[in-house]
Amino acid sequence: MPDKIKLTKAGKEELEKELRNLIDVVREDVKRQLAEARAQGDLSENADYDAARNRQAEVEGRIKQIEDILSNFELIDDEKRSKKKEGKVALGSTVTIRFLENGKEAKYMIVGTVESDPFNSKISNACPLGEALIGKGVGDVVEVKAKRNYKVEVVKIGA
Repeated sequence: MPDKIKLTKAGKEELEKELRNLIDVVREDVKRQLAEARAQGDLSENADYDAARNRQAEVEGRIKQIEDILSNFELIDDEKRSKKKEGKVALGSTVTIRFLENGKEAKYMIVGTVESDPFNSKISNACPLGEALIGKGVGDVVEVKAKRNYKVEVVKIGA
């Protein structure tokens, strides 16, 4: 059996919301597009029909992907985690770090791979930075193993 996918409560809710939208809104819109394209006649040279079929495949693929995730996940329990790992970076933690090379600070939330969104400051526990931070406390300096290794200091854990 594959490992459970780690999700925060917010991540789970976001996936459930996306799934409802795909099933209730997007799937119905694609059905309408297919019907309109079929009504145009010859399907062998109908670009609208081909585009609608491709969109249908994308939507159905994403629905299946989300359903698979939601059938095999482990919820990251913030309260339980904070009691067990007081003062340590863990899944679900928000951590502020300082890059020692230039002194700049950045704030990230450590999430599972499914929720990872670096552009919105959510990094995976499996990426080099996330992996290096897990289990560390305020004041710890860690070396991040990447193409070009670098060091960061944990400045703050929490909001």
